[in-house]
Amino acid sequence: MILAVLAAAAAISTGAAEVDALSWMAGTWAQDRDGVRVRETWLPPKDGVMSGVSQTNRPGRRPFVEFMTITSEQAGVTFTAILPGQPPTPFVLVPGAAGEAVFENRAHDFPRRVIYRRCGADLCARIEGEVAGKPRAEDWRYIRIN
Repeated sequence: MILAVLAAAAAISTGAAEVDALSWMAGTWAQDRDGVRVRETWLPPKDGVMSGVSQTNRPGRRPFVEFMTITSEQAGVTFTAILPGQPPTPFVLVPGAAGEAVFENRAHDFPRRVIYRRCGADLCARIEGEVAGKPRAEDWRYIRIN
């Protein structure tokens, strides 16, 4: 019993350290393109958790808001997207380079992958997957605004 508790504590500590390693995502970021403003804010890691929110403003349309978390789960470090009218969707971190985080959910169609990486002083984001059986991707290049 004691060994099981110690193993669980070690796994939580390792997962928290992996989330903490994503601290380079923390901050408020924005992209302005074709009259559309996208803002994304990530809180710094705390106790193995990061929380984020993204807001997209298009002229003449209601703002679109998405909530996100990065947590240490049994499957590994997990990015969970929470979109209006949809159940939370988890994406698990796959091994990669420093300064890049690739989260994947092979069972999901679009997006199947959520990618963040540092682009110099900027934060680049990308989602990839399939729509109607065809590859699709969307990219953002955010500048730090806070």
